Amino acid sequence: MTEANPTGKRRPWTLPEDVLVRIAERAPRHDAENTFAAEDLDELRAAGYLRIGVPIAAGGSGLGLRATAAVQRRLARAAPATALGLGMHQVWVQAARSVSARGESFLQSVTTHAAADRLLAFGVSEPGNDRVLFDSLTDAVPDGDGGYRFTGTKVSTSLAPAWDVLSVFGKDVSGDEPRLVHGFALRSDGRIRHLDDWDTLGMRATQSRTTLLEGVHVPADRIVRSLPVGPTADPLVFGVFAAFELLVASVYVGIAERAVELTVASVRDRHGLDGRARADDPDVRRAVADMQGAVDAVALQVDALARDVDELEDHGAQWFPLLVGTKARTVDTAQRVVDEAMRVVGGGAFRATSELARLSRDVRAGQYHPSTRDSAARTIAAVVLGPVAAPDASAAPGPVAAAEPVAGPAVASGPVAAPMSAAGGTISS
Repeated sequence: MTEANPTGKRRPWTLPEDVLVRIAERAPRHDAENTFAAEDLDELRAAGYLRIGVPIAAGGSGLGLRATAAVQRRLARAAPATALGLGMHQVWVQAARSVSARGESFLQSVTTHAAADRLLAFGVSEPGNDRVLFDSLTDAVPDGDGGYRFTGTKVSTSLAPAWDVLSVFGKDVSGDEPRLVHGFALRSDGRIRHLDDWDTLGMRATQSRTTLLEGVHVPADRIVRSLPVGPTADPLVFGVFAAFELLVASVYVGIAERAVELTVASVRDRHGLDGRARADDPDVRRAVADMQGAVDAVALQVDALARDVDELEDHGAQWFPLLVGTKARTVDTAQRVVDEAMRVVGGGAFRATSELARLSRDVRAGQYHPSTRDSAARTIAAVVLGPVAAPDASAAPGPVAAAEPVAGPAVASGPVAAPMSAAGGTISS
């Protein structure tokens, strides 16, 4: 929780330094053994991490998106996979804050679960579904009492070994028009099975396994939203999307910051045969300066947008271009910074036991989270240039560029909605 200092004012919750040290010490083992960071979760839960976004009155620390992003950056410097995986819980908590701040209460159960230290996870991504939140290949069959049975396959379910509450959504085709149904399943519900199939290049401790929904029943009191298929101006979309893009981006800012720290430590400790410190080499100094400048730029972007979400800033039609552009630029920048760190540090960074080598694998996961560089570009272009015109059927035949699959309006913080592309892959790590 947020603590009171001697002046009576509340101090924002921070990651305990001793916990961070232990998390950092365990990270190489979880990476090498491809295991879930269960000890990290246990320590962070005991420290109040799962409740940091819960209102103070409900037993939490009351952190908004901006402060939570700062926590995620710091955690990522110690253990990127732990930050990314547990960040899925924080995405739900911040989505609930966003929905509440915009006058809705349908995610109150999220806040209640987090206040009770229950771990929330996403069961959204599906193989072959590039529309993510705007369609589903999972069957949602009504039970006649307002609840649903969900049957389908979800992929990249971070926190698979440990979640307490799993968001699920599927498509109900029983009525005149199909509906996308969102709800929350409990581990105790059963009929949910995870495959032990997470064996990846990096971010291994997230254990984002394939999940089989085998008719899991979600009763009416845990169904939170029913939306039309396709883009929709609903607070759920904005709440999840803004929190996801910025909290994921914050992890990659943390990775880049750690790469700079490791580079600085390396060049300060090394000397040439002439006795000159490598840190005094002008080429090295220029490289490190460029790395730090790049990190500063994306760190400020993530911080500013997270602040704007907290303060209900109305960016109107610019909201989604700003969000997707910031996420895409951040992960690209982080990868360039880590690659440059590998070059500057030299051969020692290429050893499998090197922390930089692990970061160089972890950072590459960023390109697979939505929004990808291509879908971000489509979203931005749709706002700047307008939608791609359909080919003129009466025109002479010839090569025609395909229209970009840009979706229609999605909710913004104010009255103006913004177009966004639903393409981009998994909604979680």
